[in-house]
Amino acid sequence: MGESKNKNKNNLKTELVFKKHNYKFMFIGLALMALGFILMSGGGSDDPNVFNPEIFSWRRIRLAPTLVIIGLGVQVYAILSKPKN
Repeated sequence: MGESKNKNKNNLKTELVFKKHNYKFMFIGLALMALGFILMSGGGSDDPNVFNPEIFSWRRIRLAPTLVIIGLGVQVYAILSKPKN
């Protein structure tokens, strides 16, 4: 009786949900999102009475949010894709 339990434990093979393909795209997506948030930062003023128009630059308004959205899309692809065998 105890011997059959040991055989079942040894025969069970643990398999990860995601493969190398998925993790590669997950890290690419994370890097794109991190880059987007880094590009979004800054542009403020140390003095609250002085307005700095650099906060409305093309980089912060268009490029950075686009990179974050693309990174999220890559994450969705990484989760939903099934690697080829």
